[in-house]
Amino acid sequence: MQQEKIIPSDRELRISKELNAPIALVWKVWTNAEHIANWWGPTAFTNTMFKMDMQAGGEWVFTMHGPDGKNYPNKSIFKEIIPYEKIVFEHFNPNFITTIEFTSKNEKTLLNWQMVFETAELFDAVVKTFKADEGLKQNIVKLENYLVQQSK
Repeated sequence: MQQEKIIPSDRELRISKELNAPIALVWKVWTNAEHIANWWGPTAFTNTMFKMDMQAGGEWVFTMHGPDGKNYPNKSIFKEIIPYEKIVFEHFNPNFITTIEFTSKNEKTLLNWQMVFETAELFDAVVKTFKADEGLKQNIVKLENYLVQQSK
């Protein structure tokens, strides 16, 4: 049984999803720029990765290309990396902290994804303007589809 749940608060988004893939594969597609470029972001977005230094203090710099033809530059700093367990990064403009937790469940992986914004006002603006809650759901769907492709 696959579960998906989004739990918003006044300044955070959370989603939990049981992925039908082993933790080693899920970790690989999360931590390798060549893989994450293929599934990151909402539906119809593509990515150009410039830097993904997977260590505490390392930068993650990329541009998301929207279906509207606009480019959306992104920059984050990794705060914590625990292999096969956790990734924490701080995203800038808009500012939020993302924590991704991975739990092995036999040949499946439970993914817990949390985004905490600096303020409730910033959260409201990002959800209303960029539909971050819907984008998060779409990101999970793209990840699931990519994992199926990689499992073949």
